[in-house]
Amino acid sequence: MTEGRFETERYFLKDLVRGEIDFSRTDQREQVPAPPLQKPCPSDLPRTDLPDGKVSLRELAAMPVGEAMLGRESVRSYDPAPISREELAALLWATQGVRRIANEATALRTVPSAGARHTFETYLAVSSVEGLDPGLYRYLPFDHQLALLYLDSDIGTKAVNACLGQTFVGKAAVTFFWTTIPARMEWRYDRAAHKVIAIDAGHVCQNLYLACQSLGAGTCAIAAYDQNACDELLGVDGVEEFTIYIAPVGKRQ
Repeated sequence: MTEGRFETERYFLKDLVRGEIDFSRTDQREQVPAPPLQKPCPSDLPRTDLPDGKVSLRELAAMPVGEAMLGRESVRSYDPAPISREELAALLWATQGVRRIANEATALRTVPSAGARHTFETYLAVSSVEGLDPGLYRYLPFDHQLALLYLDSDIGTKAVNACLGQTFVGKAAVTFFWTTIPARMEWRYDRAAHKVIAIDAGHVCQNLYLACQSLGAGTCAIAAYDQNACDELLGVDGVEEFTIYIAPVGKRQ
């Protein structure tokens, strides 16, 4: 019944492409410099230091990981109370925290990634976080800082519009937008990069779910969104960097 209809899409889910690639000719093997581990940040952007996310997660987590897994669920209703900067720092550490820099091309983080390539950048549509004005921020994991991209008291509504009118997004204290920079993975894996980028996104969001559960917050992964609207909201080009996954976060009611 479905024979041939979804051939291209199903091919992406398989790993057949790996047998078609000459891995002796990847950019890494050709000694092309690796893309930077963190997207460069303009020096004139205001930055905010974050509390130590590792410490915050350890101190604020209210349950063992097994209990968090048993209680994990998608949450679409949020209390209007703001989340603290310590809680935000804990969530950022859980999803993209840098544990160790192995070399200029490799860093180990709190989530697994194929070849430790970690193609993601984290953008935050902040509506209600203590000590932060509403607007769009980018997380700088190697500095553990937030860079303010722009202030916008209506950022929640704009996030809703970019997420195809899913109104619960506008009730969140903060919405995580993850972009991918595919070149980081392509440098090592060539055309085999793209499936593992998608897999890696799941690792990141699952850590967010578990960290939210342990902090008394909730989240709901979003994969249905207006690609162009999201990319425009974040100010990314949609080619070399584009939105790949979204998750609003708020306190549980």
